[in-house]
Amino acid sequence: MNNRIPPSERISKEIEALVGKLDQQIGNQKFLGRILKLGMEKIVQETLEEETKEYLGRDYYQREGAEDQHNGYRNGYKPGKIKTGEGKLNIQKPQVSNSPEPFHSALWGHLKGNTEVLEHLAVEMYARGCSTRDVEEVLKDENGNLLLSKSSISALSERLWDAYEEFCKQDLSKYNVVYLFADAVYEAMRMYKTTKEGILVAWGILEDGRKILLGMKLGNKESYQDWLDFFRDLRKRGLKDPVLGVSDGAPGLIRALEECFPEMLRERCLVHKKMNILGKVPSEVIPEIKVHLNAAYYAPDLEAGKERAEEFVKRYEKIYPSAVKCFQEDLEACLNHLRCPVRHRKFITSTNLAERSFEEEKRRSKVIPRFFDEKSCLKLAFASLLRASWKWRRVPISFSEQKELLELRYQLGQLPRPDKSPAEEHHVLVLRK
Repeated sequence: MNNRIPPSERISKEIEALVGKLDQQIGNQKFLGRILKLGMEKIVQETLEEETKEYLGRDYYQREGAEDQHNGYRNGYKPGKIKTGEGKLNIQKPQVSNSPEPFHSALWGHLKGNTEVLEHLAVEMYARGCSTRDVEEVLKDENGNLLLSKSSISALSERLWDAYEEFCKQDLSKYNVVYLFADAVYEAMRMYKTTKEGILVAWGILEDGRKILLGMKLGNKESYQDWLDFFRDLRKRGLKDPVLGVSDGAPGLIRALEECFPEMLRERCLVHKKMNILGKVPSEVIPEIKVHLNAAYYAPDLEAGKERAEEFVKRYEKIYPSAVKCFQEDLEACLNHLRCPVRHRKFITSTNLAERSFEEEKRRSKVIPRFFDEKSCLKLAFASLLRASWKWRRVPISFSEQKELLELRYQLGQLPRPDKSPAEEHHVLVLRK
C-alpha cells in the first residue's frame, strides 16, 4: 500500500473502475452492493482525513511552515472495521506521531457506533447533496457537540458541488456520440420563489453502445435561448454532430437543436407525439387509432412509413381533422428513426430514458418541499442523474450497424465520402437541404 496516497483517493479510483463495468453487471446485486459499500468507506475515510487535517492544521500534501504550530506528523494508517448492512467496512485510520498530546479520533468511535448514521451520510451526501446543516446534525456526539469544525464540514459537503463543476467542464471530444437526447426536469429551487425552474439535461449513446450523461445546467424557462446556450456549451467542449437527436415538441428546443447540430437528423419523441394525437379523438376509438399510428411510426423502413402515413391521413382526415393535423405536423421528424439500424429504433423513438432518470431524481427530491438555493438543487439533480446513468444498459451495436451509421454520416455530410462522385455529392446536398 502506498501511504503517500490518501485511502479516500484509492477508493475513488476503485469506484470509477467498477462504474465503468456497471452496464454489464446491472443485474448483479452483489456488484451494486460493492459500489455502495465502497461509497460508505469513502465517506468514512474523507471524514477521518478531514479530522486529521483539522488537528494538524495542514492538508495531506502540505508541508509544515516555519511559523506553523507543531501538532505532529502523519504516521501512516492503522486498519479498522465498521459493521454495516452492506458488510464490514475496511477503514484505514490515520495515525499521528510527535504530537503534544496523543491523538485520538473522536469521529471513529461516533461512526463505529452509529452505522445507520453512516449509511444516511453515504446516501445524503452523494445522492441528495445535503446541506452543511444536515451534515452537522449527523456529526454531533451524544452531548450535541460538533465532532468536526463548521469549516471542515462545509469542505466535505462542497465536494459534490466540485464534482458537478468538474463534470460541466469535461472534454466531450473524446466521445463519438451516435444518438443525442435532450429534455428538462423542473424543480422549485429557491426558498421564496413560487415557480419551478428547468434543469436542462443531455445524454447520448456512443458508437460502442454506452449511454452517458453529457451535460446538465439551469435553464430557467426552457426557452430557445436557454437551450441554445446549453447546446453551444456542449459544442464548445467538443461535442460533434450525432447521427440523430431526440427531443419533445418544445419549439425553442427544436430550433436550438437544428441550429447547433445542422448536419443531424432530428427525431420527435413518439411517446409525447402519440399522446398529443390521441388526446384529440374520442376515448372509444383510441385503440383503433393507436394501431394505425403504430403502423406508420414503426414501419419496416422509411418508404413504408411514408405510405402508411398517407393511408392514415386519407382514412381519418374528414372524421378527426384536428388529430390528423397534429399527425402531419413534424411528420418527417417522427419517421427519421426509420433511417437508422432496425435494432436501435426502440431505443431512439422517445426520451423515456431521461423520464425514468427524472423519476429517480424526483423520488429523492420529493422529501424536500423547496430547496434553499440553486446550488443545493443542482447538486441533488446532478448526483441523482449521474447515479441513474451508471445503471443504463449498453445498446448492442454490431459491426454491420456501425457501417450503416457511417453511411448515414456520409449522406448527412458529416464526413467526406472517399472518392465521392459528382452524383453522390449532389445527393448529399439534396439531403442536407
